[in-house]
Amino acid sequence: MESWSHGTFPRISRLWTRGHHEMKLLPQALFLCLALALAWADHHEHRRKGAVRDRCKGIEMDAVAVNEEGIPYFFKEDHLFKGFHGQAELSNKSFAELDDHHHLGHVDAAFRMHYEDDPNHHDRMFFFLDNKVFAYYQHKLEAGYPKAISEVFPGIPDHLDAAVECPKPECVEDSVIFFKKNEIFHFYVKNKTVDERDFRSMPNCTSAFRFMEHYYCFHGHKFSKFDPKTGEVRGKYPKDARKFFMRCSKFDEDNDHEERERCSRVHLDAITSDDTGNIYAFRGHHYIRKDEGNDTLKADTIESAFKELHSEVDAVFSYNSHLYMIKDDQLFVYRVGEPHTHLAGYPKPVQAELGIKGPIDAAFVCQDRHIAHIIKDRHMYDVDMSATPRTATNKRPISILKKVDGAMCGPGGVKVFRGNHYYHFESPKTFVAARALPEQHRISLELFGCDH
Repeated sequence: MESWSHGTFPRISRLWTRGHHEMKLLPQALFLCLALALAWADHHEHRRKGAVRDRCKGIEMDAVAVNEEGIPYFFKEDHLFKGFHGQAELSNKSFAELDDHHHLGHVDAAFRMHYEDDPNHHDRMFFFLDNKVFAYYQHKLEAGYPKAISEVFPGIPDHLDAAVECPKPECVEDSVIFFKKNEIFHFYVKNKTVDERDFRSMPNCTSAFRFMEHYYCFHGHKFSKFDPKTGEVRGKYPKDARKFFMRCSKFDEDNDHEERERCSRVHLDAITSDDTGNIYAFRGHHYIRKDEGNDTLKADTIESAFKELHSEVDAVFSYNSHLYMIKDDQLFVYRVGEPHTHLAGYPKPVQAELGIKGPIDAAFVCQDRHIAHIIKDRHMYDVDMSATPRTATNKRPISILKKVDGAMCGPGGVKVFRGNHYYHFESPKTFVAARALPEQHRISLELFGCDH
């Protein structure tokens, strides 16, 4: 048996004291770790479930891309805004693999490639996260992705700020423009070469996208329209994105309703022209009136002229010097004048007044006729406004558009509105019978005379 020296007991005492002290610290450390884990989990759960992201508060978007149906997707952190209004949803709800392969905190850049000469990448949506790129076709991740950015787009750096597609002839060749701080890279799709540019007049873009054949650089909650070849910014920029790319009610005191509504890229909710040819167009909380003859244009809140409606009209048509305005399943009727007069007894149920259940997508009446053409769920119905009671008859399918935002009829025929464009047809009959879309017309430019 080993003999103990005189100093053994002090050493044992010190070891016991240190061990006892460490044992006392262990529960405290475990408690601290548990508290931190719970706090992190609570914060993470709050971000994913409870946090309310309001695009009208001036959010700086991380990335913007247009999907295959032309709907803009705005990305902020791990959330996604679809279109120009509506609440945010988790990005992985539409693109699940972004979270599977990467703890999604944000998307650096995004765009949709639409180049038929490149069948491997045509109609793909690309997302850039740190040093990886994801390619989706119809919301499904392509085999082999994610890949290194340098593998798919050689010569393009990691940790990008923004990206946007640029087809020929808007660019010299079918290209993708990448932004990283003040560095601009034109990536030529066909031969996979890179041309670095110097866009001195442009701010550093936090996101960018191509819309209606125009190019927009977002920085903060503002944007500038730029020439993709030179980077030149023409006109009075920057402008507030909430005025043109979001459907927001009044958010500041210095709000120019007229310019915003004329030039907004947000789709119209409803449109009509009265018996004298004056146009009334409705979007969100606002409406535009364009007078026939002198082409003067006025924009104001819907509540200022139609206070019973407040906002957000589904459909409107003109008949016998009255505006028939539909919101949800209710019909409001106003006598046209200055001011417009709301008829007593209204609103009434759409079904009781028109013989069809609301809500509906669009409605119009052609001049010198008494048939209201009602568009609902890709079908058109006829309602004889001179009959009592009124019923919806002559149901016909609409094959060329999945959704109609609005429609109106005048001496020149029928204008049908979808997204940022309208299409002209000679008559309601030719619209229903059409098997191909005619030439697109830009609403902001050709109907309201916006110059940008």
